Amino acid sequence: MNLRPTAEEELLRRTVREFAEAEIRPHVMTWDEAQHFPDELLPKLATLGLLGIQVPERYGGAGMSALDYCICLEELARVDPSVALSVAAHNGLSVAHLMLAGSEPQKQRYVPPLARGDHLGAWALTEAGSGSDAAAMRTTARRDGRQWILSGSKQFITHGAIGGTIVAMAVTDRRLGRKGISAFVIERGTPGMRAGKKENKLGMRASDTSELVFEDCRIPAEALVGAEGEGFIQTMQVLDAGRIGIAALAVGLAQGAYDAARSYALDRRQFGQPIAYFQAIRWKLANMATSIEAARLLTYRAAWLRDQRADRITAASSMAKLYASEIAVRAAEEGVQIHGGYGFIKDYAAEKYFRDVKLCTIGEGTSEIQRLVIARELLGR
Repeated sequence: MNLRPTAEEELLRRTVREFAEAEIRPHVMTWDEAQHFPDELLPKLATLGLLGIQVPERYGGAGMSALDYCICLEELARVDPSVALSVAAHNGLSVAHLMLAGSEPQKQRYVPPLARGDHLGAWALTEAGSGSDAAAMRTTARRDGRQWILSGSKQFITHGAIGGTIVAMAVTDRRLGRKGISAFVIERGTPGMRAGKKENKLGMRASDTSELVFEDCRIPAEALVGAEGEGFIQTMQVLDAGRIGIAALAVGLAQGAYDAARSYALDRRQFGQPIAYFQAIRWKLANMATSIEAARLLTYRAAWLRDQRADRITAASSMAKLYASEIAVRAAEEGVQIHGGYGFIKDYAAEKYFRDVKLCTIGEGTSEIQRLVIARELLGR
C-alpha cells in the first residue's frame, strides 16, 4: 500500500475542499437551524461527481476508487458533517445496494438519475424495534400475482422524506429468519408509501432523517432487488463498505474540529500570549493530530483493501469505523474545551462539531456492534 497521495488524489482533495469552503461553509448554520438539506446543492454536487462517486461511467458516475470516496467525504465533513452524511447515505447505501445486487435493467433505470443529482437516494433498514438486530424487522412484503405488497414502517431513515429512490428491506418469509428478508427498490410517489415523522435531531440537522411508512404499498414484481431471501446478505455487504464511508466522515469531522481549535488557539490571547503557547493546549493539539492521522490511515487501509477487491473487508471496515468515530468524539470534545466558553455558543464551529459527532458512533452500526463484529472476525462465532 503506497501512502503517498497521487497527483490525482491531491487534486481531488483540493477541488472538493475549495467547493466545500465556497458553496457550503457560508450556509452551514442556516441549514442546521432550519433542518434543511438544500436542493440547490444537488446539481453542484453532481457536477463534481459527488453523487455517483464510485458508479461506473457507463451509468453516469465518476468511476472513482474507494480511497477517492474517502477523500471526498473527508473534505465535505471537514466543513459540514450534515452534507457529508447525506452524500455518504446516498452513495454508500442506496446507490451502492443497487450497484451490488440490482439487475441490469434496474441499474439502467435508477442509477443514472441518482448520479446526476435528479434526486437523492434513501436506504430503509432500521425500524422502531429493529436497530442493531436487523433480522428482527417487522415490515413485510407479500406476493400478490405480479406485484408485491409492502406493509410496515421504517425509522431514522436518511432522506426518508425527500429521497426519490428508496431501497427497502422487508420480510418475505418469516419462517426462514434472516434468509426470509428481501430487498426492493421503490420510487417516491408510489401509492401506499409516505413519509412519517421528521426527527428533530441533536446534530447532523441539515441531513433529513424521517420515518417511512408503507400501507399496502403495491410495487411490481421486478422491484425485487436480487433474489428473494437475499436481502439480509446484501445488507451486510452494503454495510461492510458503507462503514468505510462513515469512518472517512468521522476523520473529516475530527479534522475540522482540530483545524478550528488550532486556529482559535493561535488567535486567542491570555496572560500576554496566544493560548497555543501553553503546554496544556499544545499537548491537546498534538494528541488530536496524532489520533486523527491514525484514524485516517486505518480508514485508508480499509478503502485500499476494498479497491484491491479483498475477499473480506469486514474486520478492516469495522475497525476503521470504530476507531475513527470514537477518536472524532474526543477531538470534537477537546475542540470545545480549547475554545472555552466560546465553544459552547453557536458563533463558533466547535459547538456544531460537538453536536454532530455523536452520530458517528451510532449510525451504520454502534461502537458496541463494531466490537462484536471485530471479535467475531478475530475469533469466529
